[in-house]
Amino acid sequence: MVRMLLVGPPGAGKGTQAVLLSETFGIPAISTGDIFRANVRDETPLGVEAKGFMDRGEYVPDTLTNALVADRLTHADCKLGFLLDGYPRTLDQVRALDDVLAADGHRLDVVVELVADPEVVIERIRLRAADQGRADDTDDVARNRLELYSRETAPLIEAYGDRDVLVRVDGIGEIEVVTSRILAALAQRGFSA
Repeated sequence: MVRMLLVGPPGAGKGTQAVLLSETFGIPAISTGDIFRANVRDETPLGVEAKGFMDRGEYVPDTLTNALVADRLTHADCKLGFLLDGYPRTLDQVRALDDVLAADGHRLDVVVELVADPEVVIERIRLRAADQGRADDTDDVARNRLELYSRETAPLIEAYGDRDVLVRVDGIGEIEVVTSRILAALAQRGFSA
């Protein structure tokens, strides 16, 4: 059983690693994007509310995001653990997640930070843009996203570091190599599949 958060800059391979870690540990990988899409598709009350913000091109407010994640964590597949990808992103969301988990006597067990050189990440984003035809993944946009990530995530990383649940893993390299690094870091913390 492990309750895990995976963080890292855009282009660091979080999505790929989340899928692999989810399979390895037999826990669901939960991303806010997936939660939003599922609730909108199913036309849940929270999904209808989120859709309004999304249709207007606005960020879904923390209160709604927190409610959607809290609801998702009540599903049966999360009882034995989960992997969060993309949430929490702010200290307010950290506190909200703490409250949700504490209500069941739990907390996050480990936070895995994928560390990546910004220039390597920008090159990855450039290649992804070419492969997927994504016009929004320009170098300038990528640099802005990295700066925003760094600014918003630094306090979160510091908070989890203070709790001694943070492990930093080099996110650069072949997929299997990075996965092996993550699994080794988790094993050192007592979490193995």
